[in-house]
Amino acid sequence: MTPSAPPPHVVDDLAPAGVLRASINLGNPVLTTGDPDEPGGVTVDIAHALGERLSVPVELLCFDAARKSFEAMATGAADICFLAIEPAREAEVAFTEPYVLIEGVYVVPGSSSVREVADVDRAGVRIGVKTGSAYDLFLTRTLEHATLVRGDEGVDVFVAEGLEAGAGIREPVTAFATEQGGVRVVDGAFMQIRQAVGTTRSRSTETVTFLRDVVEELKTSGFIADALERSGQNRDLAAPPA
Repeated sequence: MTPSAPPPHVVDDLAPAGVLRASINLGNPVLTTGDPDEPGGVTVDIAHALGERLSVPVELLCFDAARKSFEAMATGAADICFLAIEPAREAEVAFTEPYVLIEGVYVVPGSSSVREVADVDRAGVRIGVKTGSAYDLFLTRTLEHATLVRGDEGVDVFVAEGLEAGAGIREPVTAFATEQGGVRVVDGAFMQIRQAVGTTRSRSTETVTFLRDVVEELKTSGFIADALERSGQNRDLAAPPA
């Protein structure tokens, strides 16, 4: 069942300027396609679906990294964001349940002795990560022995600095490994990345509940899976209803 239109105070709370400003991360090709002039993908489709429910226009604010998308919402430049649920963000962001589940994986040189995820967290192993990404935050708080090397893209740092491993999202990392040659993706995933819609914790409980209800309806109806498929992604990445 489609949720009813939200009461006016929820609209005013979530879109105080009369327009829903959505912070879009173009750095995740699973979630967003295109460029700032013509973005697409599941996050853009969700933003427009929310705008329709609120009966307000949507403004897409596009960034090339999750940390910039987060900063836009945290500083009040955006009303909603599309980010992975991570403890480092939850102090400032009220998240829905995830709408997409993706995996964080490692890539290593073809000659590496690393065979499984657990082999990576060793002294002397340097891992390239994208600064401020969900996997950067996760590995920062979970690694015990390996060292992170940050840059604009984990796989680029991995190649440029001759590191022992690179970290990233399975789909683009797999494509990179195929194109690059001489490297391979390590079996298994080091984390599940739970992509969700978020807004600031200053919003009312009713506003956050509205966001959560709409996301659940979009998952249940197949909207999320269809949006993924339209943008060339695997529809099975859609998270199940909560």
